[in-house]
Amino acid sequence: MITSRVKYLGELRTECVHVYSGNTIITDAPLDNQGKAEAFSPTDLTATSLATCMLTIMGISARNHQWNIDGAEAEVTKIMASNPRRIGQIDVTITLNGKDLDARNREVLETAGRNCPVMFSLHPDIVKEIQFIWE
Repeated sequence: MITSRVKYLGELRTECVHVYSGNTIITDAPLDNQGKAEAFSPTDLTATSLATCMLTIMGISARNHQWNIDGAEAEVTKIMASNPRRIGQIDVTITLNGKDLDARNREVLETAGRNCPVMFSLHPDIVKEIQFIWE
């Protein structure tokens, strides 16, 4: 089954349609690569996908253990490298409310997040700095 359809709209912009749901995402080239940066760039989406995947897998683990991580948030920083132009580093800081979770529960969730499919799909040369903040 087709996952998505992508149409080039011109001016370095694309429209991506998720076939199953019909949801759309617009991408735009970044300022440092001739774009307007009016939407996520393709590399922004790649970096952001790491955080969304981590939170999703952590959410699955939390649900399986009957823990609540609703409201968890991630901040993502993408650092580009050159020769060739590529993502050089992705920093993800995940902040969660851990008042009801002991150290072992937190470790289970952190391990789940670090073992998400996107983490394993990214090239090993991409530095991944992951930090968890438990409030």
